[in-house]
Amino acid sequence: MFWPDRMEQALVTAHRIHSDQRRKGTGIPYLTHLMAVSALVGEYGGDQDQMIAALLHDSLEDRPERISREKLTELFGWRVAHIVVGCSDCVCKPKPPWEPRKRAYLERVRHDDPSVKLVVTADKVHNTRALVRDYRSVGEPMWLRFNADKHQQCWYLRSCVGALSQGWSHPILDAFEAVVSELELLVRASTLSSQEAREDA
Repeated sequence: MFWPDRMEQALVTAHRIHSDQRRKGTGIPYLTHLMAVSALVGEYGGDQDQMIAALLHDSLEDRPERISREKLTELFGWRVAHIVVGCSDCVCKPKPPWEPRKRAYLERVRHDDPSVKLVVTADKVHNTRALVRDYRSVGEPMWLRFNADKHQQCWYLRSCVGALSQGWSHPILDAFEAVVSELELLVRASTLSSQEAREDA
């Protein structure tokens, strides 16, 4: 059953939590990412709980001072809160260093249930598509937005493909695999070009 009022409430809640955020290194409202992830979840067969969780998937990680797991459960039910927790690589403050945090997340998501994996994968697909788009337009300075370099980012995204594929098969994984491969090709081409430029210098 699809209840429009629940989706409207989720969108209003997401806007309240994230209205002052922008995508890294851009002026793009963060809400656009949340809406895109929710749309991907719906396009790939997700149910309303999963679409709502997609709208709120960064709330506990990015804005714990604005909403709690208990409040999410109260507003949208246990399953939505469970999926949002599954999408969060860390809800502790301060966050651990990048690599151990990502390794711990990979180990956890490997064993997550399919309802979580669909939302996680939709998030990764949209983020990686944005990386490819911005890398083509901005070039190497794009990586300065992040806490890890381009090779670490490629390692992490490729590892996500493997972890999410563990015990789960879904068409959205093909989309994720394709865009990660596209990013890897761009990074390899850029690295090769830089090496050739140094050799010619």
